[in-house]
Amino acid sequence: MEGDSEVMKYAPLWSTGSVLCFAATNLLLKQVTPATASNSVSQAWKWRNIANSLIHSLITGVWALLSFYWHPKLAEDLIATYSMSSLLLVSVSVGYFIYDFIDMAINHRKRSSFELMIHHFCVITCFGLAELTHRYIGYAVVALLVEVNSVFLHLRQLFIIQGVSRQHPIYRLNSLFNIATFLIFRIMTLGWMTRWLVVHGDQVPFFAYTLGSIALAVIVFMNIVLFFRILQVDFLNKKGRSK
Repeated sequence: MEGDSEVMKYAPLWSTGSVLCFAATNLLLKQVTPATASNSVSQAWKWRNIANSLIHSLITGVWALLSFYWHPKLAEDLIATYSMSSLLLVSVSVGYFIYDFIDMAINHRKRSSFELMIHHFCVITCFGLAELTHRYIGYAVVALLVEVNSVFLHLRQLFIIQGVSRQHPIYRLNSLFNIATFLIFRIMTLGWMTRWLVVHGDQVPFFAYTLGSIALAVIVFMNIVLFFRILQVDFLNKKGRSK
């Protein structure tokens, strides 16, 4: 097994540092919030929150892909094998989801945020287990492949907040990339994760298996609903496409 005892020891501190880093980037984003997103306090907050999420997705999406390239053995054993890089990746993501959960709880207590907070709670619980036990790191890195799609998903949200027309070429191009990567990096990845959990259920302790199954079921359901919402608005709804 790859790794280092010092890396294992300080992993939770990386999560703490990640919380502080994303809090800092949120403050920096206040200085560059576009005028088109500053019509209200709520809109300005939403733009910063999504821009912060975009930063996380850009970092972790690329990092997750590189993790399997740098350490091919990670894909062979998703339970016990890990590397310094993959453990750090999971720790950074735990910190981001903790920060974003707190940010929404304080600044945006609405239905859309509560849905995301449920998602974040599931991720924090599962990733936190992997971080503390140093097991299932590979499985967590597979889960982070969905962040490749999140890049285009967050760009879509930023375009909408800034009033970009759904007929604008850049919006249409992003929509195509969003749907394509949604199918590949979300639907297919989550489907593969579900199959893996079923096939390897006898190798996973009851508590971890139950926790993973519940969290995965919630996340899969939320993503299927999200996929059809986006498909409806961006491709099937003529009224929405004309805006």
